Amino acid sequence: MALSETQPDETRSDQIHLVRGACPHDCPDTCAVVTEVRDGRAVRFSADPDHPVTQGWLCAKVRPYLDRVYHQDRLLYPLRRAGRKGEDRWERIGWDEAIATIADRWRAIMATDGAAAILPYSYSGTLGMVQLGVTNGRLWNRMGASGLERSICGAAAELAVETTIGGRLAPDPTDLLHSRLILIWGHNPASTNPHVMPILREAQRRGARVVVIDPRRTITARSADEHIQPRPATDAALALGLMHVLFAEDLHDEPWLEAHSIGWRALRERALAYPPAHVAAITGLPAETIVALARRYATTKPALLKFADGVQRHGNGGQTARALACLPAVVGQYGVRGGGLFYSMSGWVRWDAEAVGHASECPPTPRAVNMNRLGAALTGEVSDPPIRSLYVFCANPVASAPNASLTVRGLEREDLFTVVHDLFMTDTARYADLVLPATSQLEQVDLHKPYGHRHLQYNHAAIAPLGEAKSNWDVMRLLARALGYDEPWLRQDAEAVIAEVVDATRAHNPLLEGITLERLRAEGTVALRFTPETEVPFADGHFATPSGKVELRCDAMTAHGVDPLPDYQPPAEFAGHTDDPAAGDGRLVLLTGAAHHYVSSSLANVPVLLAKEGEPHVEIHPADAAARGIADGAEVDVRSARGWVRLRARLTTGVRRGVVVSPKGPWPQYGAGGRNVNWTTSDALADLAGQSTFHSNLVEIAPAREPQDA
Repeated sequence: MALSETQPDETRSDQIHLVRGACPHDCPDTCAVVTEVRDGRAVRFSADPDHPVTQGWLCAKVRPYLDRVYHQDRLLYPLRRAGRKGEDRWERIGWDEAIATIADRWRAIMATDGAAAILPYSYSGTLGMVQLGVTNGRLWNRMGASGLERSICGAAAELAVETTIGGRLAPDPTDLLHSRLILIWGHNPASTNPHVMPILREAQRRGARVVVIDPRRTITARSADEHIQPRPATDAALALGLMHVLFAEDLHDEPWLEAHSIGWRALRERALAYPPAHVAAITGLPAETIVALARRYATTKPALLKFADGVQRHGNGGQTARALACLPAVVGQYGVRGGGLFYSMSGWVRWDAEAVGHASECPPTPRAVNMNRLGAALTGEVSDPPIRSLYVFCANPVASAPNASLTVRGLEREDLFTVVHDLFMTDTARYADLVLPATSQLEQVDLHKPYGHRHLQYNHAAIAPLGEAKSNWDVMRLLARALGYDEPWLRQDAEAVIAEVVDATRAHNPLLEGITLERLRAEGTVALRFTPETEVPFADGHFATPSGKVELRCDAMTAHGVDPLPDYQPPAEFAGHTDDPAAGDGRLVLLTGAAHHYVSSSLANVPVLLAKEGEPHVEIHPADAAARGIADGAEVDVRSARGWVRLRARLTTGVRRGVVVSPKGPWPQYGAGGRNVNWTTSDALADLAGQSTFHSNLVEIAPAREPQDA
């Protein structure tokens, strides 16, 4: 049966219409999906069998997607607060009243404090170009509202990779089949990049060796050929220790370094300070393991290093990512099919910034607020002017932002006018003055640019919006009209926006040659136009850095307050800490890795996924548990300098001693005491780009006691 290009014909109740779409969530796979629609209702949601990456199967997270679309708790109408903030008492209002209320409040705020007092807060509830990217920009630019530093996820690594090699340009996933050695570093693709796993397995069958470097025995690590477990936040030291061996044993590729890098001799001097014995003391790994891995990395080619964002959510995350990006250069593996670095595809296509946001036609952004510091910003850190209004969409910061108790304290301010646009009454929405019902991906048009493969994915609306739900962009258009803005780029529908941005981007990016709105609508999945000369990143030996080379010494780092050479410094919170049970202070390092069944907090209210993920828990080594009188399955209190949370203990040798793991994502409203693990995490910023430091978190763990203080 042919796939529909448009809305299904709802007059034919005997027909099933197949509608192409895209998974919108924060995952590199950006799966191509097909929705079966009968009589205006989606009856089946499945993977496109013809998509070269999706290949007919979906991850555990989104297989039950219709349970989310038709969830009994979907918000269907605008609501106004009828009780105290957080009390969860509401009254229904109409859209006209809701939009007029927002516009009136914002006009009053702008008249007294200026538009800088209004803060939009969003992140990755969808990754669509229209419903996130354009919605992030156009109205807020026109208003002159505060900007948001969206640095909660990968800011440090993004900047580190871009300044080192000139762009986030990863190879095609199938190039892993050419690799003979694959290092998966601080990354669990089985849970966060699942469609690369069959490629990894096939690479292993063809003789590749897969090495996972992670303090936790993840699902990915279980099927690796080797699993190396360093202490958390010591990855930069390990990378420099590998470089020490590479240089000391003359295993580096000096001709390649001479031709294609700057600063390699300075890097060699830096690496001299990281001999294996010293690095062993830092990382907790045997020196022999470090030496053996370095030798294998130098002599097994092609060799590819794959990392993602979890490894750099530490106080030293920027320098960690810099060190990792330098490693392939030392062994001359950039520009080699099956070798190099696999971090992100995002640099292949950057949407034309002016077409997305029209910033040149708007007032300058008056300031930017770091999203990791939301609680601090709402409670006084930002004061000239203070934040008077918060508009939240595509995000649930009470569940996902660090130091959550401070965020809640800020949201409780009676003088803060908060609007939340969401599909559900999230923990954040409970503190809003107005809650607006949002559409799901099946109810809106959008275009998606994956960061894990090389195709664009068009999303047709498969069904009409449920109740009175409206898309992010449609609400922006209503607000623009209510505020009296008449620019045509604030009135376009989603398809007109897509056409404008794609056309503007195609004019300066040959990878979009031949790609138009019409083609995207007709084909759904459209491959970027690579040629044999361009399909392997850096095969021409050119890097889009100021020098045109890999910048192992990167002077641009100085402007960011970072050493131009990669270095290792322990995160500030870890200063003086030791995981030696005899000599330490009893605190453990808490990591909040990805849950297998949620995408951050998205999908974490779907009953079948809640059941599969299980009760909020913390993984702890049996020896660490025994020292604290903790039994498997017991309730425990986990406390940091920020706050506490109650979790269920799971004893496992899958985490190294001194480390505990509690997956992120659970909604606080489902947890004991209305909390989740982010009541403990730090809102301190990392060494680079305002990066989050979720994993630089020292905690005490003890059997639960009653009552627990605040």
